[in-house]
Amino acid sequence: MHHRFRVPTPVLMVGTAVALVGVLTALTLAQPARSSAPDRCTQFALDSRALARTTTGTGRRVAVIGDSYAAGLALTDPATAWTRRLPGQVQVFAFSGSGFARASSSCHDVAYDQRAVAAAATDPAVVVAEGGLNDVTQSDAEIRAGFRRLLATVGDRPLLVVGPVPAPARLRGAERVDRTLRLVARRTGTPYLSMIGLRLTYLDDQLHLTVAGHRAFGDAVAKRLRALR
Repeated sequence: MHHRFRVPTPVLMVGTAVALVGVLTALTLAQPARSSAPDRCTQFALDSRALARTTTGTGRRVAVIGDSYAAGLALTDPATAWTRRLPGQVQVFAFSGSGFARASSSCHDVAYDQRAVAAAATDPAVVVAEGGLNDVTQSDAEIRAGFRRLLATVGDRPLLVVGPVPAPARLRGAERVDRTLRLVARRTGTPYLSMIGLRLTYLDDQLHLTVAGHRAFGDAVAKRLRALR
């Protein structure tokens, strides 16, 4: 006669419960910690608002609209970003990942023309719009349209557009965006500073600038800005 060994019901239930807890724990650990940290767009928005509340320097009011370069992303100290090299009373409206075209960022309503509304509301003497590296995935037509919307939003205020740097990670796209921005700037009579020939130093990602790179970038913009009246 064969005797079957039966697991007592309470023991079986405890074993099943332990196994279920183990599975749920593993699944929880495998999921992103969405509840404990804001998502990327939310964090960028928080950083952008905090930065816009600060002004540096003295003199004529300068509003800067820009991307992660203006935000100081990837720097140990964001206060070493290139915008600190500019003359005047500078207020920065930066949003990492944004660009001239509406679809350059996956975050909503952060294109340059959309953020120019807040910048123009500060009544600046001059507006600086810096960027283009995030527009490398966009068509020339979309970039041109974004440029013209920015121009319309800024209105009669002097506007200096600063193009993308030759970052190795996006060099080919940056060269195309630079040509597009340069062309529409010439057609609209907008001052344009091409950075595509500027030799700069980059972080390991070959996209963002080192502190020395920010310093050289800022000095180039400051020189052009002083000549803009």
